[in-house]
Amino acid sequence: MLIPPTWTLPQAIQLRLGQTTYGRQRAIPADGHVLLVLHKPPSPAERSREGVLFWRNERGEWMANRGGAGPGSLKRHVQAFAELEKKLSTDYESAKDVQALFDVLEAVTPLARTASNLHAALQTARESLNNDPFLIEMRDLAYEVDRNLDLLLQDVRNAIQCQTAREAEIESRLSQEALQESRRLNTLAALFFPLTALTSVFGMNLPSGIESMGVLLFWGIFFAGIVLGLAIKTWVTLNRPVSRSGPAKS
Repeated sequence: MLIPPTWTLPQAIQLRLGQTTYGRQRAIPADGHVLLVLHKPPSPAERSREGVLFWRNERGEWMANRGGAGPGSLKRHVQAFAELEKKLSTDYESAKDVQALFDVLEAVTPLARTASNLHAALQTARESLNNDPFLIEMRDLAYEVDRNLDLLLQDVRNAIQCQTAREAEIESRLSQEALQESRRLNTLAALFFPLTALTSVFGMNLPSGIESMGVLLFWGIFFAGIVLGLAIKTWVTLNRPVSRSGPAKS
């Protein structure tokens, strides 16, 4: 039984409420009463929704099956969405990489959907009771939360798309640079392969006249080889792309 035994709801409302599940978020008005069937703010890992009931009787008194009596219970329920929206906005602003953006997206998506249905239910309740000031205030607060979450959801998606496109461009540039370096290394191999093959077959133990020119010439050739190696390395790795930056924010 979802309805507390102390509640005296009109039969028309009781017939529209299930016995085991809350169902979707909605407002059920009848005979001056309004029953709000709402969901608590969901977490990213939740696949089901935890329901909560708010009842306004014909005398304007509010009750809830969780959180105590009075209008403050409904206000705290709506404010819980507002607080989560502010937290997720802060998480979005401080996101350093795509994974952090995906974490925000995973949390915002179900919350935005639930907040939208919350706003629709409060709007229906407000219309059924004409100009109830408290319901108007709650409806307006829910609208602000719904709008902010929708904008945040769009911002996160845009940031992910921009960062993904940026990383794809960087990967493409890296591939082009790797291909260019490979071509340069192949050019060097083609130049020195015949000489390497000849020295492998015939060896290099032939008199060249350098043997008797002293140790200074040896070290001179040694350091010249190092300089030449550094020059070749610079030529092979020329025009490398810049490092990656953080996620783009709109």
